[in-house]
Amino acid sequence: MKTDDHEATPSILVLGIGNVLWADEGFGVRAVEALHQRYMFAEAVTVMDGGTQGLYLLPYVQSCECLLVIDAIDYGLAPGSVHVVRDDAVPSFMGAKKMSLHQTGFQEVLAAAQLLGWQPQRVMLVGVQPSVLDDYGGSLRPEIAARIDEVIRLVVDELVSWGARPELRAEHSPDHQAPIAELAPSALALHHYENLRPSPLDACRVGDPRFLARDLGHSGGAHGDPSREAGSERDGVADSVAKE
Repeated sequence: MKTDDHEATPSILVLGIGNVLWADEGFGVRAVEALHQRYMFAEAVTVMDGGTQGLYLLPYVQSCECLLVIDAIDYGLAPGSVHVVRDDAVPSFMGAKKMSLHQTGFQEVLAAAQLLGWQPQRVMLVGVQPSVLDDYGGSLRPEIAARIDEVIRLVVDELVSWGARPELRAEHSPDHQAPIAELAPSALALHHYENLRPSPLDACRVGDPRFLARDLGHSGGAHGDPSREAGSERDGVADSVAKE
């Protein structure tokens, strides 16, 4: 006898959050993007790129019975460390670094949902310790990107225990080229972002190279070698400050 999907599976939200424009801050988005590319789920399961939507995510959180969040979290561990937090312990770990004034931390989203009466059955946070967050325009560092497969395995195993019944997509096989619907605008998808993103030499990531060159006593315009040299020197200064 076939059981109705809505009866068998609680409403589940799998949410990847973060900002893909700030290096390892985009880990949650990239991980949930890869999860969506590889697996299909029961109708009761929503896989979502939450980006930096902040309080706009509140209705989605309120409507789910089980919540699984993937994010870059500063646990104070070695870069690339994967750490799982569950249920009541999750909010205390969600005060992640905000990359802009308009980006509401997910901690506030959880608090607002609970104030409005949200009582989830289960909450799980899969966090990865970032290596670099302050590289504007940069992508995931290799040691962080290497954790995506591990995190997907953790997430799939957990979702199985929640009754989500993930199924590997046929499209994920090497000999199948059918397109899969994107979770977010295609321009931000990993393959587009990596292939079209200018290099650090072509697009300065620490400010306007004309002003950086002037401040460091160099002459030259935004496209000359002196500005690039200034940008690289500035990177060195920023790195030394961060390490202190």
